[in-house]
Amino acid sequence: MKSRTIVIEENGGPEKLKLVDMEVGEPGPGEIRIRHGACGLNYIDVYQRNGLYKMDLPHALGMEAAGTIEAVGEGVTHLKPGDRAAYACHPAGAYCEARVMPAGQVCKMPDEIDFETAAAMMLQGMTVQYLFHRTTPISEGSRVLFHAAAGGVGQIACQWAKSEGVELIGTAGTDEKCAMALEAGAAHCINYKTEDFVARVSEITHGEGVDVVMDGVGADTFERSLDCLKPLGFMISFGNASGPVPPVNLLTLAAKGSLKLTRCSLFTHIARPEDCQAMARHVMDKVSSGAVKIHIGQRYPLEQIAEAHRALEARETTGSTMITL
Repeated sequence: MKSRTIVIEENGGPEKLKLVDMEVGEPGPGEIRIRHGACGLNYIDVYQRNGLYKMDLPHALGMEAAGTIEAVGEGVTHLKPGDRAAYACHPAGAYCEARVMPAGQVCKMPDEIDFETAAAMMLQGMTVQYLFHRTTPISEGSRVLFHAAAGGVGQIACQWAKSEGVELIGTAGTDEKCAMALEAGAAHCINYKTEDFVARVSEITHGEGVDVVMDGVGADTFERSLDCLKPLGFMISFGNASGPVPPVNLLTLAAKGSLKLTRCSLFTHIARPEDCQAMARHVMDKVSSGAVKIHIGQRYPLEQIAEAHRALEARETTGSTMITL
């Protein structure tokens, strides 16, 4: 059985993405074969393509998809043929029609969630889940600064925060994107191109600063974000959309108020299958209840994956991006 699959043979720009036919075999012990209904696009795909995150090449790309289980290997008990399932995990290879992969981080979906929604929510939704529940204590009344609040992760974070009584201050690059973040549940949104976000955060918080910064942008926002934190505040760096953060002098954290800092990754949090399954259930419950709605801002067919990457890197996308098959 053949599957149309996107691969890279060398690192570089979107032009390095190639559509090929790959053979798909039978699942071995601990594996499943899944036929995809939809695939998600995420910034980690860009990092793997351009070489910031190293992979042995050639390699298929894509970290997130949803579809129907076609076959299961020996020892797989939480899934069976015919189940609807979704995942966001290693190994890369989700940009395809069908694949064989390890079963541990593949999660059964409830019937009320469709394939596109599931493929758009797993990586971003579980990222928000660990940011709010597995990184530092955040409770009702906490204040959080969240960069790129109109993006896929950001729009989920705005809704998640609102559903739990957390005051989220977002940033975005246009008034239109700020309006989207506010509609999603942000208490405030700052246009960082027309306003000084440090000054606005100080104004909004009456000079106190925020409890937590969640920063997936990286180099462009990191240093000034530290100035938005209250003493003993927590800086969560979880992405590099503008480039990796330069080395940090720990004395800077002391001087700015004994700040705490972490650089985290979803894949550490989901490494144990039982943790991954629990996190996925939490996300699915939020979506099933209506507390979080997944906004798909744009769709690209598999054949136009290079254009999808270009749009994502140019910050032309809003919400989640769907790769259709």
